[in-house]
Amino acid sequence: MKKTAINTLKFAALGLTASLLTSSPAFSFDYPEAGDFARGSKLWAENCSRCHNIRSANELRDDQWLTTSFHMRVRAGLSGQETRDILTFLQASNVPAASAPDGGSAAPSGMSGREIYQQTCVACHGADGKGMFPGVPDFTRAGGRLSKSDEELLDNVRGGFQSPGSPMAMPPRGGNASLSDADLKAVIRYLREQFGS
Repeated sequence: MKKTAINTLKFAALGLTASLLTSSPAFSFDYPEAGDFARGSKLWAENCSRCHNIRSANELRDDQWLTTSFHMRVRAGLSGQETRDILTFLQASNVPAASAPDGGSAAPSGMSGREIYQQTCVACHGADGKGMFPGVPDFTRAGGRLSKSDEELLDNVRGGFQSPGSPMAMPPRGGNASLSDADLKAVIRYLREQFGS
């Protein structure tokens, strides 16, 4: 009888503790922020590319990148958020062009080409348009990527593009599936105005 009373008290105390912990603001559980493609691209270039510069994002499936990124988090000393950002970048880069979302019928975002570039493109292509790591096209180079027609550039941005010498392919729509064709055209206009000769 004495043992049953003690067990009952233990369970009551456990229930009370759990109730206090889950209702207390000091013990609230904040779900982590989703990964960010642009931050992930920058973090990959700064932390991963020096050792993994010859690997293509589509070398591994998304579930394999998940396992790999959390293993490498420990080795590289990355925070949980940094790891989620890199994982988002790798998984978005892993989308084959043939299965990329259409997005052509999506409503324009209302952002300017500059705003879209700053949000979606700058992590790989840089504020100066010269590319943040080897293999990323230098938009300022005469005869470079901006010498292509608007239609060819649109096709490359819409479906993704593998630049010769780049360790990573540009994902379709720069990794931002919500961009409409009108948004992509606005970015191309911005590139020509900002970096074209």
